[in-house]
Amino acid sequence: MSATDSEIDADDSDGRSSKPTTHDSISELPPSAKLVYKVLEYEEPLTQDEITTESRLCSRTVRYALDKLEGEDLVASRVCLEDARQSKYWIPE
Repeated sequence: MSATDSEIDADDSDGRSSKPTTHDSISELPPSAKLVYKVLEYEEPLTQDEITTESRLCSRTVRYALDKLEGEDLVASRVCLEDARQSKYWIPE
């Protein structure tokens, strides 16, 4: 197998890389995680309570969605300066 053959295997048939994009990662997530991601797209940074209010999802569902999004590196978090018991969530660039 030549070097060009291995390069072709690493690419899709249309010549694009097979590395998943952000859009591909989001499409694989549950609906609750997609909604939380959309809320963060429009208003960020937000705490979990603020996301719960904006999305109208229960807090347990928001926590699950945030765990999924952080696991895919689609959302970042940091301790909230106003209340150290909470974290602020945002979409990293």
